[in-house]
Amino acid sequence: MELQKQVSSIILQPESEVLEYKAVLPPSKSIAQIICSFANTNGGLLILGVSEIGGLKVSGLSEDFRATSITHKAIDLLSPKPVVDYGYVEYNDKKLFAIKVEKSNVVVSLEGKIFIRQGEKIIQTNPTTNIFQAGGYNQISIINALLESFKSNTTDSKFKFLEHYQSVLKMIDNLKPLLYPEGPAKFTSIKEGKVLNRILFSSVVDSFEAYLSDILFEIYLAKPDTLKSEQMVKVEDVLNCSDIQDFITFWAKQKIGKLQKGSVRGFIAENKQIKDLNVIGKSVQDDIERILQIRHLYSHRNGIVDDKFLKYFPVGYSNGTEHQMSIDEVLDKIEYLAGIVDKIDNAAILKYNLSTL
Repeated sequence: MELQKQVSSIILQPESEVLEYKAVLPPSKSIAQIICSFANTNGGLLILGVSEIGGLKVSGLSEDFRATSITHKAIDLLSPKPVVDYGYVEYNDKKLFAIKVEKSNVVVSLEGKIFIRQGEKIIQTNPTTNIFQAGGYNQISIINALLESFKSNTTDSKFKFLEHYQSVLKMIDNLKPLLYPEGPAKFTSIKEGKVLNRILFSSVVDSFEAYLSDILFEIYLAKPDTLKSEQMVKVEDVLNCSDIQDFITFWAKQKIGKLQKGSVRGFIAENKQIKDLNVIGKSVQDDIERILQIRHLYSHRNGIVDDKFLKYFPVGYSNGTEHQMSIDEVLDKIEYLAGIVDKIDNAAILKYNLSTL
């Protein structure tokens, strides 16, 4: 009853240090970040089911998924756990979900990160910084700055993706003697460097696939009706999931299966949520397909060219030879895939009204 009164007294006031709205249900980690920022400042109230597009309006929150269990998961991510009250409330005959956070007497952190509020914005007080080697390869710093610029108005999925790419850039910068001893445009001749190069490139592509799975999860969470399809689900798979969020995570990862087999067109055809964004055109699909084939070659063939690879790269390679990439080529792929993710993310935020950091 107290939560209902608080929501009724403050709803549709502008966002502030102590008030935030979300139109849809964000992932548990995003909710945890908001709770953390309230607890470390002056407390506050998060109301789910209020849209900000075209001015504040109560749109209501779908009950297809249980916001209570996802909020509980969010609180479990925090250390120590702040005092939080949460539950469904009503306003003008529409269901909302409210999370009331008390100011904490001790610093609350999320996976070691500390967040506070400055007005309606969330600020990390202990951000990790990428300091590159003095006199190192300047292109690394340029791409890092681009990735940093992509962090504005981003989903949690894209933010995690960008941080991984920045960590790869840091490793490339630190391992010049192994990866590009004779310059970034030349292949390394050092055995350990070749292996490390293949591992780093594979992780770059794996992270791209992980993003697509994660953004599907966010879309399913925000728009439950997009999860509904005629595809069959095994009862065993459902029972193996602890709650609806675990099932959505499982289902999103299942959807990535065709992409992992190198079928970009198959992945897009089966995932209307991505197809309808109209971001990945035919030429981009072809590019991604070739990038996936290189990853497959590195992960399963130690970089040794086979007949399947030659179908995608008929010129410049011979069966049984070693495929290599210079660091310049790896950096180009990092920049290219990051650009695709940026376009997908921006389009998904607009189309599905996703929660942003």
